[in-house]
Amino acid sequence: MEMKLWSLFFSVLTLLLCSCRPASAQICRSYNGFATNEVFAACVDHPVLNTFLHWSYNPLNSTLRMAFRRPSTSPNQWISWAINPQGLAMFGSQALVAYRNSSALPHAYTSSVDPPGPTLQQSTLSFAVPDLAATYVNNELTIFATIRLPSNMKTINQVWQVGPMIGGSPSSHSLAEENRASRSKLDLLTGSSSAAEDTVLKKRNIHGVLNAVSWGTLMPIGAIFARYLRAFKGADPAWFYLHVACQSSAYAVGVAGWATGLKLGRDSTAVQYNTHRNIGITLFVFGTLQVFALLLRPKKDHKYRIYWNAYHHSIGYSVIVLSIINVFKGLDILRPDEKWKRAYTGIIIFLGAVAVVLEVITWIIVMKRKRSSSDDKFPHNNNGQNGV
Repeated sequence: MEMKLWSLFFSVLTLLLCSCRPASAQICRSYNGFATNEVFAACVDHPVLNTFLHWSYNPLNSTLRMAFRRPSTSPNQWISWAINPQGLAMFGSQALVAYRNSSALPHAYTSSVDPPGPTLQQSTLSFAVPDLAATYVNNELTIFATIRLPSNMKTINQVWQVGPMIGGSPSSHSLAEENRASRSKLDLLTGSSSAAEDTVLKKRNIHGVLNAVSWGTLMPIGAIFARYLRAFKGADPAWFYLHVACQSSAYAVGVAGWATGLKLGRDSTAVQYNTHRNIGITLFVFGTLQVFALLLRPKKDHKYRIYWNAYHHSIGYSVIVLSIINVFKGLDILRPDEKWKRAYTGIIIFLGAVAVVLEVITWIIVMKRKRSSSDDKFPHNNNGQNGV
């Protein structure tokens, strides 16, 4: 009897603490449509995926009674709410999953989301869930559960998701921005919820910026220096040093971007972008070969210089083409604001236009030099005949 009184006391205390928060017009507070007629001490509106969490927490025995609901859930969708004791991430989450089975009845079960793939197979959790059920009323799917948390766990890392049913089983959820943002820290006593800092997204952005600047921008600029500046007599040997400085900087920054890509791949074993990854590996190999080729460059009059030039140019242009392709593939994966894709497209168009103009100017200079050289070699006399 005494334990029940203490439980009631803490539930009321939680409700009062949550009521002290600024009135932000929480939708969940006005909800009273639970089929079980349960009343919870606190609730929170999730910022994405149109989901809501209601709960009562008893710190005396670390017991969490909760309901996770999603209105407008179609019969071919699943929902999931999870606690991750390890951090704000998908892997390591201890999940509660619900969907409508083949008999059109709501079914709930537990699943530990572990590498290599989040298959949502039924499995036991790292903490006890003595009571678990689900309801589906008026297109609203709700998970009810009692969870025995580790002692003194008053703040939890919560993760929630919505995904499609395929072949009667939960399938992979979307990788849209709202799905990646569906996690936050939740204080069970005060009800305060803080959005998660998406460290994975930050690493992806760093990876994208490094590679777009290095392989996708500096490499083409370095090639422009090498191909067109040396046509001007006054630019020799400045063009060579500009070319080396630009390509060396691009390679150094590109290696950093490549390394972050490898780290992202190891941290996201369930999500792989094989084409993007393979092109990235090829770029690293080609770039490294170019660095070694610079150290082995023969002198201009060496008999093998023509073969070195053919190798250097073919690998160099391959790197530029593959770099631009891979940057766009990376943008398709990251799906940033459209302005970033337009900005990079504008840079490539500008560099392409510069290359076309310089190509024309270079050919004009080369043709004039050939004509001048021909005139010097075969001077004309006053009668228009070549002199001896």
